[in-house]
Amino acid sequence: MAANYIATAAWAAIDGRQLDRAQSRLDRSLYLAGMAKDPVAELRVWNSHAMLAHQRDQFTEAVDAGYAAQATSIARRHPFYLSLAHARTAVAHATLGDRQAAVRSLGYAEEALSKATEEESRPSWVRFYGESELYALTAITQDRIGDSAKAEAASHKALSGISKQFKRNRALATARLALCQIHQRDIEQGCSSASEAFELMSGHPIPGRMRSLLGDFYRDLITLAPDASIAREWGDRYRSEWSRA
Repeated sequence: MAANYIATAAWAAIDGRQLDRAQSRLDRSLYLAGMAKDPVAELRVWNSHAMLAHQRDQFTEAVDAGYAAQATSIARRHPFYLSLAHARTAVAHATLGDRQAAVRSLGYAEEALSKATEEESRPSWVRFYGESELYALTAITQDRIGDSAKAEAASHKALSGISKQFKRNRALATARLALCQIHQRDIEQGCSSASEAFELMSGHPIPGRMRSLLGDFYRDLITLAPDASIAREWGDRYRSEWSRA
């Protein structure tokens, strides 16, 4: 219980991009999960370690965390958990520029998820994962290896499966869609999608992880279309939204 409680606190720190706080909590949670011999908690921590390593630009460590997640006994026994571990590893490989390894890991993730059964009892923290989330992680992976058209298609599939009540998840997926679109030089549509992400978060604070993603979008936007009027208009919206709590 302590391992999962601290892992939840670590995830909150990751979401807020409080990197040092997240690291110390993950280290403590992994120690407790090992003491408890709880492989599900261990996989949870390694999954978060991969996310944190990416935020720290430690991409080799992100791959290692993905492999560690795959090596947990729960991943070896249950294809659902193995799928998540492979999907997270795919993102890490893609960020390192290893196209072949990224595509291979995505294939393993898809194959494992197809073998998972709906009847399995799972803890609440992992209920985010399923076909829609795999599509979302596929979109990230494909965009980073240069297959932006495939990434856009995966983003649309992810959004079609995310319930409208989960506005935060939809906002993240929509921001990813916007990135895929401008990477194909579809500047107008990309700006429209990125603005939709703001609309989805209207009335709610924008967490650090989403702020970072939208910051990535803005940097790529002004790099790809520095003189486009719609890019300047979106930049004004970006700065306005950035200033709100």
